[in-house]
Amino acid sequence: MKTPAIVLNMKMYDQSVGPTGLELSKICDDVAKETGAPIGIAPPLPDLALTVKEVDIPVFGQHVDPNSPGGCTGHITPESLKASGAVGTLVNHSERRLLMADVEADVARCKALGLDTIVCTNNLAVSKAAALFEPTFVAVEPPELIGGDISVTSADPGIVSDTANALKELAPNVKVLTGAGVKNGKDVAMAIELGTDGVLLASGVVKAADPRAVLLDLVSGL
Repeated sequence: MKTPAIVLNMKMYDQSVGPTGLELSKICDDVAKETGAPIGIAPPLPDLALTVKEVDIPVFGQHVDPNSPGGCTGHITPESLKASGAVGTLVNHSERRLLMADVEADVARCKALGLDTIVCTNNLAVSKAAALFEPTFVAVEPPELIGGDISVTSADPGIVSDTANALKELAPNVKVLTGAGVKNGKDVAMAIELGTDGVLLASGVVKAADPRAVLLDLVSGL
């Protein structure tokens, strides 16, 4: 997807699932069309195929396993994501950590299928390691700030700028996102000023009383 971008991980909040979640996805679609801002969403996996049918913005899976199609009950294969219409997937989110060998396998298998990957990392060392697999994005998110009220761009700007600078040298084709506590357009603008290609966020939009107003504020920082 185009950058700088906003990617919304809808997680599994009450506001994310079923008809309520679909309405939130449509709000994201409307704001993207209204403003021209690149917005992607990662809805709950049970709603993935339905969401793809109802919106025009990029839709990502929240997780993928490195399994091949076949006897892997309960797993999410890259092939299943592609068949559902997803453009890509999150990998190694802090709430669904993987072994680095599995991250590497996920990225390779998704790449072979033409799926984008957003590999989530928690520090500079892991970001560098993930970048060597050449995913589409590395999204650095200090786990202690996820879901909080203080943005990573304020609490730990160094991890954002250090990651962006290191990856530009190490893997210049890999784009960088950041997240954790991102709530408004000022946070987005600061993330971009620190060298990233956008933000990955969740609760600030999903749990907002007025998600549309929050999204409009967020895109003002792009």
